[in-house]
Order: sequence, then structure tokens, then C-alpha cells
Amino acid sequence: MDTLSYKTISANKATVKKEWVVIDATDQVLGRLCAKVAKLLRGKYKPNFTPHVDCGDNVIIINADKVKLTGNKWNDRVFLTYTGYPGGQRKHTAASVVKKNGSSRLFQKVVKGMLPKNILGSALLTNLHVYEGDQHPHEAQQPKVIDINSYK
Repeated sequence: MDTLSYKTISANKATVKKEWVVIDATDQVLGRLCAKVAKLLRGKYKPNFTPHVDCGDNVIIINADKVKLTGNKWNDRVFLTYTGYPGGQRKHTAASVVKKNGSSRLFQKVVKGMLPKNILGSALLTNLHVYEGDQHPHEAQQPKVIDINSYK
């Protein structure tokens, strides 16, 4: 046989079908929830996943203020930032990040650590929308509500 009878289909920006999904974060563990959200943003649950293309969904997380952390991670988990000046490394706990910036900043920090550290990862993070209440302004996109516990 001179040619292959099958071809690997690689998705591109024109052929990707992006959807909008809503996830309720009430009583979900932060790390486990964000790991699944990162896979949704990346598109790894889709059969036409392509590593170098944004083929993931747009994710809306509601009730972000009702998320829980196991153990004493509210006070023991440390996030580091750097101001750019000598001696400018700052430590922040999860409780202080939520107190200062709200739950949306905590979700973005955690999900950002689970995405690729390149331009694609930055672009994927813009598809994440986090809201502390149960209302969101994305009704025009007709998002579908999914049960995140059914995903692996």
C-alpha cells in the first residue's frame, strides 16, 4: 500500500468548536476543581485535542466564594510574588489573597499554575471567568451547566 488509509486530523483556529460552560464551585475542593477546569480550558476532554491550539471551552465559575480548602491551607498555603526590587519577594496566604482581591484572584492564581507557561497558557487564562455570586453577565452566550464531578 503506497498511502495511508487514515490521517491524523489536527485542529486549527477555524475548525475548533468552542462552547461556554458554567461550573458551580459550592463545596468543591479548590485544587481538584481547578485541575478539571484547567483541562476544560485546554480542551483535553475533546477528541480533537491539539496541544498547540486553543481548542478548549470558555469556563464560567459561579459561587467561587463558597469553595473550600482541606486541612489548614487557608493559612498555611503560601503564594509568592516578586516586586522586581532587591528583597522584594512577598508571601501571601490563601486567606489574605481572598481578603484583598476576592476569590476570583485565588482561582486565577491556581489555574494559571496548571496551564502551560507560554503564550498559549496566557491566552487560555482569558477564557476563565470567575464570579463570587450565583449571577454572571454571560447569558447571551447561552452557557450550559455541567456537573464537574462527572469529569475525571
